[in-house]
Amino acid sequence: MEAGAICVILADDHAVVRAGIRRLLEDAADIHVVAEAESGEEFCKAYFEHKPDVAITDLSMPGIGGIEAIRRIRIKDEYAKLLVLSVHEDVLFPIRVIKAGAIGYLSKRTAPEALLRAVRTVARGETFLERELAQRIALDGIAGTDDAFKDLTDREFEVFRMLAEGRSVNEVAEKLFLSPKTVGTYQTRVLQKTGADNTAALVRLAIRKGLIEP
Repeated sequence: MEAGAICVILADDHAVVRAGIRRLLEDAADIHVVAEAESGEEFCKAYFEHKPDVAITDLSMPGIGGIEAIRRIRIKDEYAKLLVLSVHEDVLFPIRVIKAGAIGYLSKRTAPEALLRAVRTVARGETFLERELAQRIALDGIAGTDDAFKDLTDREFEVFRMLAEGRSVNEVAEKLFLSPKTVGTYQTRVLQKTGADNTAALVRLAIRKGLIEP
């Protein structure tokens, strides 16, 4: 490892994805991956074990998930440099992760060079958002937040997203390491807070906001 290299930990629940990202990062002489994680809990543990210069995480992982992991890390380390790498491109996701404590957000669809630039930017303690996404967030702020989502907690938002993607309560429970009863409770809260009558209405809401494709 090159002296002064940026030490990174990488969290994603797909081993193949982690391997690809790790290869890309370590092809750069100034970046070194010191640990990997595949759940929110493992991400938190790895962070406090290694205290990396930059911590990269996906959002959709088993257990507490990426957003809650970010929140927990930031509570204990206000200087944590957290970068989210996600498939989700709607402004609701970067807005939520920034509020939780991340300072960077990047889509997995962007060019590899953008990830390297993001890691170096976040390592300096600077915020990284792709220009188009930053503009959309600014416009969203001018227009005002969507009342359908503003009262959802991070966990409720995660359950909402997974249900809208067509997962059953049991599938959501398995993915998040929760009981079906607990997921059912979250589902009820989501329906109440969004004003949706049923899961089909949640799907329509998610499509309208661009969270899932029709």
